[in-house]
Amino acid sequence: MQDATPPENRREFLAMAASAAVGMGALLPAAATTAAAAEPATPVAAAAARWLDSIPGKHRQVADWPEVNNGMGLIYTLAFLMSTPVGFGVPASDVGAVLVIRHDTIPIALNDAMWEKYNLGAVFHIDDPKTKSPAVRNPFYLEPGGLPFPDAALVNLIARGVKVAACELALTFRSAMIAKKMGLDPVAVKKEWIDSVLPGIEVLPSGVFATHAAQARGCTYVFAG
Repeated sequence: MQDATPPENRREFLAMAASAAVGMGALLPAAATTAAAAEPATPVAAAAARWLDSIPGKHRQVADWPEVNNGMGLIYTLAFLMSTPVGFGVPASDVGAVLVIRHDTIPIALNDAMWEKYNLGAVFHIDDPKTKSPAVRNPFYLEPGGLPFPDAALVNLIARGVKVAACELALTFRSAMIAKKMGLDPVAVKKEWIDSVLPGIEVLPSGVFATHAAQARGCTYVFAG
């Protein structure tokens, strides 16, 4: 996790993360910590493997995007798609890209209804480039924020075959924090967020897992946040 977690949330965030880690550790199969023969894949692992197997191309990059950074995760991904065929003299079909949405970029995986209902622009300090006020819509899905590169909009990258992952840990912790502040059921809020993840985005166990797994499948790494 990055140090940009708002100071007022950091201790709470880390406490929740430690608690969850203990619980998750108790659920790990013995094969995860021993040299024993691998057990059959769980449904989650099987789904993750299918998603990873679908990364296209011979030349692959994963962009790790934990902070909004003016939308640079979108720009780095578009730049890779545009420049790699030129640099290597290969067809565009030989190039594949993965974009990992995690930590403070997690609302970018959600639809406009969640931005408005939970005031995500104010919570995550993301302004709408049109209104210059905290965003009540997702400014990176149909448009690339305030950047003058329409092809970098998230929906356009997905249409070009970019594989986009969203961090389930971030969805869990951030929805729980907001639920607590609003006096709501964290389980219900998380479910609503998961159900509101935009088309073409895969929820994986964590963003750091997604980044590692993509590299294990031949992606080079670029930090975009």
